[in-house]
Amino acid sequence: MRIQFQEHINKNLSFLNDKKLLVAISGGIDSIVLTRLLYKLGFSISLAHCNFLLRGKDSNKDEQFVIELGKKYKVPTHTIKFETEKYATENGISIQMAARELRYNWFQEIIENQKLDYVITAHQKDDVLETFLINITRGTGLDGLTGIPEVNGNIVRPMLPFSREDVLVYATKHKLFWREDSSNSSIKYLRNKIRHKVIPVLKELNPSLLDSFQNTLENLKGSQQIINDSIKNIQEKIISSQNNNLHLNILELKKLSNPKIYLYELLKTYGFTEWNVITDLLNAQSGKQILSKTHRLIKNRDSLILTEIEMVDEENTSTIYIEENTSQISHPISLKFETIVIPFDTKNHQNKILNELIFDDINTISIDYDKLQFPLTIRKWEKGDYFFPIGLQGKKKLSKFFKDEKLSIVEKDAIWLLCSKKEIVWVIGKRLDDRFKVTKTTSKILKIKLIS
Repeated sequence: MRIQFQEHINKNLSFLNDKKLLVAISGGIDSIVLTRLLYKLGFSISLAHCNFLLRGKDSNKDEQFVIELGKKYKVPTHTIKFETEKYATENGISIQMAARELRYNWFQEIIENQKLDYVITAHQKDDVLETFLINITRGTGLDGLTGIPEVNGNIVRPMLPFSREDVLVYATKHKLFWREDSSNSSIKYLRNKIRHKVIPVLKELNPSLLDSFQNTLENLKGSQQIINDSIKNIQEKIISSQNNNLHLNILELKKLSNPKIYLYELLKTYGFTEWNVITDLLNAQSGKQILSKTHRLIKNRDSLILTEIEMVDEENTSTIYIEENTSQISHPISLKFETIVIPFDTKNHQNKILNELIFDDINTISIDYDKLQFPLTIRKWEKGDYFFPIGLQGKKKLSKFFKDEKLSIVEKDAIWLLCSKKEIVWVIGKRLDDRFKVTKTTSKILKIKLIS
């Protein structure tokens, strides 16, 4: 196995040579064999072991076993204890998912802090088959059937070409010691149930199951590549980027033979799961939206807008106060303030100065200083808000103003208001309130510029 392992690395993973590797080691047979192979081949390795505190004394014995192995090989060894059950409860996820998140986050911390290059895990061919069958039972797309990736960012799995039997033969031949995890024999976990109940039957039906499965996997990967190429070809027609959000053209989507499948491929990395509901958005009324944990998809006229859900914090929900004589603010938006006193010369001279001062663009306003009451405030808009848009007669609800301006939900949510007491002075970046405009009687101007 050592020769085949080295040949596989030289042929397919040669980038690992001369790199600093962090080996994820549980103490079980797979990670023990992986560690020995890398050590014997002269790779620069460090070990990383997670104690999830799930198996009482056995968890601590696993940790100690790995520490002793690190001393034997004279390599750096990192260990950590996790309160896995507590983490799972707090985050509303399974124990297995909690352990996965904890360990991979920690691996990345070590990689960064110790200036290492890659995380190496001991997944092998049987693990791929088990994951394939798990995904089938839960329901998945084609990407969920193409196996565990051999390279995923800085995570590399060089033992995927080898079976559990190959590993056992190597460990036995070299009289290696490893730790047995008693929970691996329990069938209360789906993976173990598949490992002990389903796969033995499949191997009985087909003794060459792993080889046949490998061929199927290669065919599926080929099909996935064809799909990826097709997606790349249509992305330019369908997707555009506007204000850091993605816009999907509904008319172009409807021209496709199967919009649901294309939507899945375009949006699968954003955490959505209700694909029938997402497809229904194509014909829904504007304003309807679907949320994942990280993103939301909004129907807006002839587009679907994909935007990231921002974490709510005090800065985005509270009122910001601006004291008199403030020159600039940078949060929650950037504004620059300038006070201008108009000299009382002749009437014509004053009118000329006013005309020069109030020639503003959409991101700049000039307002009558004496009409303001400090501190000014900046806040988000609320239902029922109204103002008196300059250039129009009378007052107008903001909701109606936004509709007339054809703003999407995303654009409306990004709006900030500048207020004097309870009165809106400026729908920032959109429209000044007529009540605060500069007139011929104005003697002092506050000029405000939105800095993008």
